[in-house]
Amino acid sequence: MQKIRYSRYFKVIFILLDVLVIAGVFVFFFLRNNELKYEKEVWEQNLLSLILLTMFWILLSGRTRLYSIARNLTYTIYLERLVTHIFIFIFGVILLAKVSNNDFIKQDRFLIAIFLFFLLFIIKSLVFIGLKYLRTLGINHRNVMFLTEDSSTEILRNIITERKDYGFKIFDYPTESRFDYDKLVAFWKENGIHTMYISSEGKQIDQNNEREIYKLADLHKVRISLIPSIIKNNFFQYDLGYIETQPILVRSKFPLDFLTNTILKRTFDILFSTVILVGVCTWLFPIIAVLIMIDSKGPVFFLQKRYGFHDRVFKCIKFRTMYVNGDSSHRTTEENDRRITKVGRFLRKSSLDEMPQFINVLKGEMSIVGPRPHMLLVDDFYKLKIGRYSVRSLVKPGVTGLAQVNGLRGDTGDDMNIEMQKRILADAFYVKNWSISLDFVIIIKTMFLVIFGDKNAN
Repeated sequence: MQKIRYSRYFKVIFILLDVLVIAGVFVFFFLRNNELKYEKEVWEQNLLSLILLTMFWILLSGRTRLYSIARNLTYTIYLERLVTHIFIFIFGVILLAKVSNNDFIKQDRFLIAIFLFFLLFIIKSLVFIGLKYLRTLGINHRNVMFLTEDSSTEILRNIITERKDYGFKIFDYPTESRFDYDKLVAFWKENGIHTMYISSEGKQIDQNNEREIYKLADLHKVRISLIPSIIKNNFFQYDLGYIETQPILVRSKFPLDFLTNTILKRTFDILFSTVILVGVCTWLFPIIAVLIMIDSKGPVFFLQKRYGFHDRVFKCIKFRTMYVNGDSSHRTTEENDRRITKVGRFLRKSSLDEMPQFINVLKGEMSIVGPRPHMLLVDDFYKLKIGRYSVRSLVKPGVTGLAQVNGLRGDTGDDMNIEMQKRILADAFYVKNWSISLDFVIIIKTMFLVIFGDKNAN
């Protein structure tokens, strides 16, 4: 029997909650300034201002997709949307204070902005995390199944199984019975299947069977989601476009293809790296250098060739974390690697070994945020194995990145390494969905990893 889907009601509840918070802050400052003594016209004007603000909040959400909370939305991406939305909304509050006759808004506009930022940020973060937690308990889950099995579906199955907070429950269906339509329909009804995943890799289903399956799925309100080939396809490099009513795949134009975005990112890189190098590295580098020299013989810094923007080779600077050995250029780091020194292990866990790369940023070879640069042999290996791997080179490599703050690390040199494939997916997502607010969120999450340590670092 089909389960009731509550997600459609969550959006309305979230909007009402946000409107109540905005109205609450507005009324609090209104009463705080003894506006009760004012005449009816003032009350009406203030009510109109409140209505305008709430309408602006709701209309803005269509642009920022604040309420388009897909089950697989991570907190990192949600935080990027939330921060963008709140900052634009606060700008609207300050602008309203400039043009309106509301004395209390003009007087307390910055205080109102601060209150709104922290209240909305905290409340919406708690609601998001709370909803994710409920889904880990099996509440508000969505039933899904896989009709085909291959390397692409294996990665998606692995993600859904690991991320309980996404709220998906997998029902296993015997693939040998996929063309027994009576059994398939009975399986849908018995388990309340919402989505059926079919891989586009290979030709596991012929056209006649495919047409019948699609027809039955449409009849029984089962959604079909296609999984592109993880190994072969460059699907990240294309968008769906139209010539009149005819759909076509067109080459994607990524955010950093635009000059204004490139200038904005480069300006931020220069300012941020200068602040870090002058304010932190001037005293931190000597301390780390002394610890490295006491711990083991060899140079303080380790330089290794890496691929950068458009596959240009540059020398990536790191603190040396291993004993001097001849394997560094052709052997990746392993778990409990004996080559790593005691100080080096701490530097890796805290990501402090990456700090010298701010020099690479200042030189223009790297960016603060971007796909992490790999060893040349790792890049050369995966370029032949993963179709969209080269998308990473369309932006400068970063000191930190979206994949790293989500715990995706490791270069095993294995083309069936699921973790590596998920890492490349995260890098490609970053390239296609870059924004300055997303960079800010990744930097904040990186700071937490530096303070509390990264359990995924080797």
